[in-house]
Amino acid sequence: MLCSPCSINPARVPPDASLIIIGMAGAGKTTVGQELASLLNMPQLDTDHIIEAYYGTDLQAISDSMSKKDFLDLECAVIMRLNLKKCVISTGGSVVYREQAVRHLKKMGPLIHISVPLPIIVERIARRPQRGLAISPGQTLEDLYNERAALYAGAADFTVEGGHAPAAVYAGRIAHMLSL
Repeated sequence: MLCSPCSINPARVPPDASLIIIGMAGAGKTTVGQELASLLNMPQLDTDHIIEAYYGTDLQAISDSMSKKDFLDLECAVIMRLNLKKCVISTGGSVVYREQAVRHLKKMGPLIHISVPLPIIVERIARRPQRGLAISPGQTLEDLYNERAALYAGAADFTVEGGHAPAAVYAGRIAHMLSL
């Protein structure tokens, strides 16, 4: 299945809505977000980059410097300050842990989950381990993946099945699904 609709009716997406991309670290949220923004002639914002810019270091160093709870609270605070229109927003993979953040993002537009199989996620994270991952001590990547699966499914307005295709393919599927 390429796309699976959840609760979104494309006719009800306001013309000034932002498009919010959620999913695991390594799912391609930033890359697909950049392609989608280019395709739709919209700006693109990555919430992880906002956090990195504020602290002046990479996301993993920030995550390592605080407890998981504190990091999730920080991420939520950043999300709560956003009030964007007609923007593609790529979020951090852990954004779904805070219901308040999810509700706020939904006010800006539909949440699009890029679902990528665990083996691909493992491969991508191994290639770039400093990408930033909010994970509890002793928790495995597989545990984290399984824990978040229900959170993404519950938050998403629709899901795009990702994998090894170029990001432009997934961006096109999203635009088609939303009839944009």
